[in-house]
Amino acid sequence: MKNSSSVISMLAAGVGLLSASVGAQEPIQVLQPVQNVNLAQVELGKKLYFDPRLSKSGFISCNSCHNLSMGGTDNLKTSIGHKWAQGPINAPTVLNSSRNLAQFWDGRAKDLKEQAGGPIANPGEMASNHTLAVEVLKSIPGYVREFKLVFGTGKVTIDEVTQAIAEFEKTLVTPNSRFDQWLLGKKDVLTRKELAGYELFKSSGCSGCHNGPAVGGNSFQKMGLVEPYKTSSKAEGLVAVSGKDADRFKFKVPTLRNVELTYPYFHDGEAETLTEAVDIMGRLQLGRKFSEAENAQIVAFLKTLTGEQPSFQLPILPPSTEATPRPKPFE
Repeated sequence: MKNSSSVISMLAAGVGLLSASVGAQEPIQVLQPVQNVNLAQVELGKKLYFDPRLSKSGFISCNSCHNLSMGGTDNLKTSIGHKWAQGPINAPTVLNSSRNLAQFWDGRAKDLKEQAGGPIANPGEMASNHTLAVEVLKSIPGYVREFKLVFGTGKVTIDEVTQAIAEFEKTLVTPNSRFDQWLLGKKDVLTRKELAGYELFKSSGCSGCHNGPAVGGNSFQKMGLVEPYKTSSKAEGLVAVSGKDADRFKFKVPTLRNVELTYPYFHDGEAETLTEAVDIMGRLQLGRKFSEAENAQIVAFLKTLTGEQPSFQLPILPPSTEATPRPKPFE
């Protein structure tokens, strides 16, 4: 386990040195492979991520809203939760989420571990509570054994549950996109149209917010800088966390990695296509109306940001016992 982590770290360091010399002048950096993870916690976290028994109904898992076969989201305007409740906000992708400066659109969770506990206890999402979720896990012998092996405490706690899920989520990075390959020196991997789109992306000001390895996720910005953004959503953004009126309608800038897979777009899911999203962002954030050809060029560039999707075997979940609490569906 330790040797595997060391190899991953050395490989990532090598990519980092190469990208520093090749793409140092670009606002977007190469997305490096995962490094410095606890592999035992990752395997436990993977089981928990896919286990619907953490929800009150026994039907909803983390993967329900952050589906790893769908770009780490659910491709819905807003997610469906407990008792078919319609969520208030679009589910952001879990892919590359470890690169975010904070979690959730309003940044109310400082890291992945803190975020992991939120949906479990949210009445509109998994609708359980931390005490019940832990009791369910403690009633399953397979989990009790694995928690003891992984953490060595002989206990199952919500702190360990969220730690394991977060460790698994750290591995959900998508390196080696065509754009990453271009940054690393493979200059023939992008078409003229895609390169023209990248130049427009930079010269128009898009890269002022969408930059770094994740192409976003590292700042909060107001939605509607040049023109007001009209929406029926009641989400107010960072002000809900900071209490400062200046933060009203400021949302975490989303990552653009794998953006072609994570439709619909924005915190309210109002933009159904990349073409629509580029048009709205150009007008409302930059004061620029892109021509049809310019829009198509930027969209072509954005599609080069799709990286290698997480690849792993689905976990075999520990079986329940007769003593396991069995909540009735959607009670």
